[in-house]
Amino acid sequence: MNWPGLDRWLRLCQAARATDDPISWYEKLTKAYAEPHRHYHNQQHIAECLSEFTSARHLAQDPVAVELAVWFHDAFYDPKAGNNEERSAAMASNCLEASGLSPLGPAVHELIMATKAHLTEAGTDAALMVDVDLSILGQNAPRFSEYEAQIREEYHWVPRIIFNLKRAQILEGFLARQRIYATDFFAAKYEQNARGNLEASIRHLKVA
Repeated sequence: MNWPGLDRWLRLCQAARATDDPISWYEKLTKAYAEPHRHYHNQQHIAECLSEFTSARHLAQDPVAVELAVWFHDAFYDPKAGNNEERSAAMASNCLEASGLSPLGPAVHELIMATKAHLTEAGTDAALMVDVDLSILGQNAPRFSEYEAQIREEYHWVPRIIFNLKRAQILEGFLARQRIYATDFFAAKYEQNARGNLEASIRHLKVA
């Protein structure tokens, strides 16, 4: 899936009533998501998330804030860092402040931070944001397998036995939830497939 075009970004900035030049921020995001160490948290991921958000936009209480959060939620990504979401949220805040959109800052910050532990207690839009980010878990088998390979590549320096153990624990955490997806919309769309993907991946990780 291709990186979203400038036209979509410009429409979003127009809807938000940004006062700064939006093209410079689009260029910063384009460059960030094209960094060579990114194999999953890249332009493809944001394009897929935006596509998922488009299909569920009607669920958002503040669709402009949610879409901004989607664009920025992995703007900073270092697989060896523990503060990726915080730094991505800070980048979003800088953009919003420069664009005369400071009032949107707290909501966008909260939505980005919701993706750190994929918790949805912050409200309806946080639930939607997390479900969009987790939509990859429910994709068809070839795309899910590609995703798992992309994640492994981002952690290529981790010994396989350690990676497999930690990765299985993460996936088991999702599987242990009463429901992976907080919204009825995404649960109906992806819950069953996501559970099948997770179960298959965990089995593979434990024998590989």
